[in-house]
Amino acid sequence: MDEPLRGPAAYDAASVEVHRPVLLAPAPTAPLTPTSTGDVPSVASVVLPDGRVVTGYAVIPAQPEPLTAKPPVSRAAVNIALGGVGFLAVCGGLFLLTAFITALTALVTQLVILAAVLFGGWAAVQVLSARGHRGGTTVNIRKATFKRNHFHG
Repeated sequence: MDEPLRGPAAYDAASVEVHRPVLLAPAPTAPLTPTSTGDVPSVASVVLPDGRVVTGYAVIPAQPEPLTAKPPVSRAAVNIALGGVGFLAVCGGLFLLTAFITALTALVTQLVILAAVLFGGWAAVQVLSARGHRGGTTVNIRKATFKRNHFHG
């Protein structure tokens, strides 16, 4: 604070830094596309009773979106009903399949029993019948001697 205040002329020219503005290149603009005249509403002018003219666009009130008619039955109920119909169709087919398998099993069982009866009867006839013999046991004895009811051959 001991120094006296100096004016602008007292500054050294070498210590002063000067900034000059640099012009920037203008940004490229997007090409304009022409719009159809059907999108721009027409301008309406109204003359008021005191002679003033008011010009502006007609404001069309916003229309609410039309309500879609609800079907009398919900889609979920229709899907559940269709699923039930499909399930019933499958159950009917499964019932017919099980009936077919049951009938096939009964047929195979009857064929096995028939085969067992026929084979068993044939085997019994083969075992119990003697070929060429009409009865009794025939023993051919040649030069045999019996001593005390004992056979020596």
